[in-house]
Amino acid sequence: MISGWKTKYAEILKEFRYDEKKDKESATILDTILKKSKTGEKIKDLIQGNTVFVIGSGPSLSSAIPKLKKLKKGIKIAADSSLKPLLENGIIPDIVVTDLDGDEESLNKIAKKSIFVVHAHGDNIEKLEFAKKFKNCIGTTQTKPFKKIQNFGGFTDGDRGVFLASHFEAKKIILFGMDFGNRIGKFSNTKKSERKTKLMKLKKGRSLLEWLATKTKSELFTTSTGIKGFEKIPYKSLNIIIT
Repeated sequence: MISGWKTKYAEILKEFRYDEKKDKESATILDTILKKSKTGEKIKDLIQGNTVFVIGSGPSLSSAIPKLKKLKKGIKIAADSSLKPLLENGIIPDIVVTDLDGDEESLNKIAKKSIFVVHAHGDNIEKLEFAKKFKNCIGTTQTKPFKKIQNFGGFTDGDRGVFLASHFEAKKIILFGMDFGNRIGKFSNTKKSERKTKLMKLKKGRSLLEWLATKTKSELFTTSTGIKGFEKIPYKSLNIIIT
């Protein structure tokens, strides 16, 4: 677990009024569902020392997709809300970070192809059985890791993807569709009633990435909205950064 995460998690519990016991219960259930596997080693082999693209479903995803289709190098980690538009454009991510609230049809399509990092929290207990469909899968929690459940840090699917890449020592991490602003991307499927909470989550995700930037050894870049600690780069510079 990344140093200092316990304090960050305490802040999340307080700010969003989450129940730590529920988070632990969810993690315990996911642990019983998952089989022992070498998926963690596969993730390490993919990420360590390589360039990693982390893809979110922010407003800039629409403009990012044509660029992503042309990029043959780089390991792609996708937040599950970005999965549907990615698949529709023939982009299959190497890793999907999900708390299982995304498009089920899209998750099913690549259940045997991609690696899944399934997050357990107090609000998705009833969805955890879905993880049985994934051929390669590991589980994560925001609480203390145990047995088959790990904690790499992060809060939303998008920023958890960045924490994952950092944990496994990516050389470079480049963000796409990760805007963390006051606009919610059309691909996020956020209901009007959930808009306020979604914006709060985006703000927290951004602050966690700014914190990670002070700790990670990975080089950090973003093609999306500027984030402190990440170098903002235009799409035309991608080939220079990647090589």
